[in-house]
Amino acid sequence: MAYIGGVPRNDPMQVSTAQRKPRILLAACGSVAAIKFGHLCSCFSDWADVKAVVTQTSLTFVDLASIPKNVMLYTDEHEWSAWSKIGDSVLHIELRRWADIMVIAPLSANTLAKIAGGLCDNLLTSIVRAWDYEKPIFVAPSMNSYMWRNSFTEKHIMAIDEFGINLIPPVSHGESGTGAMAEPSFILSTVRMFLESRRKASTSSSSSRT
Repeated sequence: MAYIGGVPRNDPMQVSTAQRKPRILLAACGSVAAIKFGHLCSCFSDWADVKAVVTQTSLTFVDLASIPKNVMLYTDEHEWSAWSKIGDSVLHIELRRWADIMVIAPLSANTLAKIAGGLCDNLLTSIVRAWDYEKPIFVAPSMNSYMWRNSFTEKHIMAIDEFGINLIPPVSHGESGTGAMAEPSFILSTVRMFLESRRKASTSSSSSRT
């Protein structure tokens, strides 16, 4: 079962190799910037097929009514309720297979630390732990400026960089310093530019071999 625009619905995962829109898996953590998650989903769903994952703490901030009707929303509850016996599909593996790109926005300090340390205690972090790093992940951190400047954060950013995870840096809060999540429109343009440049490079490479 998944939520579509906040409404529960059963929908088996579909995987197709036919020409199609990009498949983007969006995810939100427990940061106040998660109030923008519905807008982020709207931005991406105009261009791509979108599924969304939210942590339990992010639900404090995410307005389920703001999630577009065509975006399937998954929570930790779905990870466990989707499985009943050996042989059943596992949700975090199915989502990992389905997606072309994963975008975690906002990425909280807590989830950043979990990913850097390899922890996987919820649906979001289980997807990241099982991820095929031939496919890109983008993260857009959001935290207060004291957390962003902390030495732990620097170490954790370096760790995820080694995995090949792409950072969309936070922006200024104003006088309080840096740590605010980049705007949804900037996150979308960053991911689109990356994917389009990758496709152009792939096309150019294919042409040179013929």
